[in-house]
Amino acid sequence: MHLTDNDFQLFGLPERQAQARADIDARWKALQAEVHPDRFAAEGTAAQRVAMQWALRVNEAHQRLRDPLRRAAYLCELRGAPVRAEDNTQMPAAFLMQQMEWREALDDARDEAALEALDGEAQAAEAAALARAEALLDQQGDAAAAATQVRALMFIQRFRADIDRRLGALQDS
Repeated sequence: MHLTDNDFQLFGLPERQAQARADIDARWKALQAEVHPDRFAAEGTAAQRVAMQWALRVNEAHQRLRDPLRRAAYLCELRGAPVRAEDNTQMPAAFLMQQMEWREALDDARDEAALEALDGEAQAAEAAALARAEALLDQQGDAAAAATQVRALMFIQRFRADIDRRLGALQDS
């Protein structure tokens, strides 16, 4: 085990999108127990500092691996197709049209039922995009196409967050 291992190597997991959350969490707990700084108290402050670095590294890896979107983005990067969401917003025209329709529907939504229906539609699209990303990464080995799906997922998650804010505003009023 090395600090420079990728997250999958660190956790002893196969490099694939399909992962059981319970396996990730169990491995995280085991690693945390191994590297906890308190275990190295008798070895002095230098050993505790190293253990702290390990604990931070394990926690960062856990955060990436347990979130399917972050895990997919990480796999794309490992496979030479970084998502680059900050400077690559190119998406298929059909997806952009869907986004525009959803935004209009969000602007027109006046009650909780309309917002929840819109969220249900977005949630279904999110699940489908995640399944496509998993197939592209695990079966087809197409990280570049998976990166496009990850960018789509980021759009969808932002849209769902906007719906949640609107729902919260309705419930507060």
